[in-house]
Amino acid sequence: MCGISGFCDFQSSSSPDILRRMTDVLQHRGPDDAGYAWFQTAGAAVGMGHRRLSILDLSQSGHQPMQFQHLTIIFNGEIYNFSEIRGILEKKGYRFQSRSDTEVLLKGFHCWGTDVLRYCIGMYAFAILDEQAQKLYLVRDRVGVKPLYYYWDDRLLLFASELKSFHAHPGFHPEIDPNALALFLEYSYIPAPYTIFKNTHKLLPGHIFSIDLATRETSLSCYWDVSSYYRSEPLDLSPEEILQHTEELMLSSYQYRMVADVPVGVFLSGGYDSTSVAALLQTHSSNQLKTFTIGFHEQAFNEAADAKAIASYLGTDHYEWYVTAADAEGMLSRIPEIYDEPFADNSVVPTILVSQFASREVKVVLSADGGDEIFGGYKKFNQSLFYTHAFPRWLQLSLSGIMKWISPDLIPVLKDQYNFSTRYEKMARIWKDGKPKSALKLISQYMTEKEVRTILAGEIETYPTAFDINGFAFSDSLNELLNIDVKTFLVDNNLVKVDRATMSVSIEGREPMLDHRLIEWLARIPGSMKIRNGTNKYLLKQIVHKYIPVDLMDRPKRPFIAPLTIWFKQQLSDRLIEFVNEDALNKTGLFHSDPIIQLRDAYLSGKKINYQKIWQILVFQMWYQKWIAK
Repeated sequence: MCGISGFCDFQSSSSPDILRRMTDVLQHRGPDDAGYAWFQTAGAAVGMGHRRLSILDLSQSGHQPMQFQHLTIIFNGEIYNFSEIRGILEKKGYRFQSRSDTEVLLKGFHCWGTDVLRYCIGMYAFAILDEQAQKLYLVRDRVGVKPLYYYWDDRLLLFASELKSFHAHPGFHPEIDPNALALFLEYSYIPAPYTIFKNTHKLLPGHIFSIDLATRETSLSCYWDVSSYYRSEPLDLSPEEILQHTEELMLSSYQYRMVADVPVGVFLSGGYDSTSVAALLQTHSSNQLKTFTIGFHEQAFNEAADAKAIASYLGTDHYEWYVTAADAEGMLSRIPEIYDEPFADNSVVPTILVSQFASREVKVVLSADGGDEIFGGYKKFNQSLFYTHAFPRWLQLSLSGIMKWISPDLIPVLKDQYNFSTRYEKMARIWKDGKPKSALKLISQYMTEKEVRTILAGEIETYPTAFDINGFAFSDSLNELLNIDVKTFLVDNNLVKVDRATMSVSIEGREPMLDHRLIEWLARIPGSMKIRNGTNKYLLKQIVHKYIPVDLMDRPKRPFIAPLTIWFKQQLSDRLIEFVNEDALNKTGLFHSDPIIQLRDAYLSGKKINYQKIWQILVFQMWYQKWIAK
């Protein structure tokens, strides 16, 4: 795991010193080593910088940027099957000077070009300069585990693992995109390819961006798309065959993620996803696995006891830390630095804290993100299917029509229920559209488009996202929803959350459930094996129950979040008022402050307001103060 940065400058505004500053901003991603390379072509200056976190081949042989003939690479991530690829290349005559996966990737690119990606099992974001072809390539892994951003204004291309690197270049103009801000307020994250800034993009997962240094011509191509597997014919196999091969793929995927020359641990919450990782690895290993969890004294949010029971049953070397509001407050001010784009997942607090805790013992940690998306774990999938399939179409349209003319504020008793106005508007829209994917989009929004337009001061253009995919037939309705969630919530929320949290304390986070082989396989499994008779993650649960007794697992699912809704009404209320006040809101020039202040005051007074809306505004205000108002 590392950090990369660089530029292609066609206007001579860059220098080696700027490259060094851009790169060293990412020191937290790679505190072990730094490297810089500068190239002057006929048309452009090219800079490539690298910060190294040593995981494989800890010697200087793995130093980057790494060169081979006319190719230079800077690489962030891991190629878990690099030994197998190396064996193939050695048979073709290639020789190696290190034990690093970087050298294997570089020489694989020399041999096969971008087709080397077909061989790779891993997570990666890298840049390769081909001096012979006068081209620079930016590449991101299939699922999007590793981040890669780029800025392009026809004269200057910047690229980096994190946006904060761009602020170190004088040619970067951080102009807020109000349409991207609208997406953030709706979802609490900004879906790819958009970012909070104009002319600035997230490289989509499974994509390659290239630029011709002679002509400035750019190209964006897709080399892997999960949708093609979700649209394939379902596999005609027995439940027993599906169960067996899924377990085999899971074990292979999990064991690949243990490849390292440094200590490795596992985040364990006690839920099915992380338990599957710990159970399969510990059962098939003679070495004691290190597992980590954090707990809260507020019992409604506490999973620590569940995790401890699982760890005890498996015999792992278990570490546990109970955190308080004071622990969270000490870390809150770091959120805008760690997440340098507005990002308001309400589990960032515990994710950063558990990463900090684990960093005392290990340098690599396995997380279990993706289980809900690929196995069908979220209740929003059930809700999307129920609301659109359980009622005849004529009834849906009738209800939607009636609700259009009745204000939720006029309905006795119900109007005082939790977040009723927002939920009422969503249901009217869901029944009007009548499609599961439309329902998923609306259920996934914390603020509706109507609410966002009420609080934003300017005109908004609606950007299309993966929620708006049309024209494709999927194998079944559930798999269509999973496809969308993999392309939105998984990549731009969950994976961002874990990457930044782990990297902020200089440890590598790995995602064993997101091996592309497992994803491709599960995408072709019928939805009925994922949600069966109302049981979510049916297939995964059958596998876990082979390793863990049912009575240890059979309990309500708890979200991995901190009790912010309690803390911000009590210990942290001053922080909320400090950033979410009329003067601070008006200074941005982006908001109508009155409806936001009304929302804040209603929340602090104890009314049944969705605190996520308040959290999003607070996060944006803290981010704005850090990166714009400075």
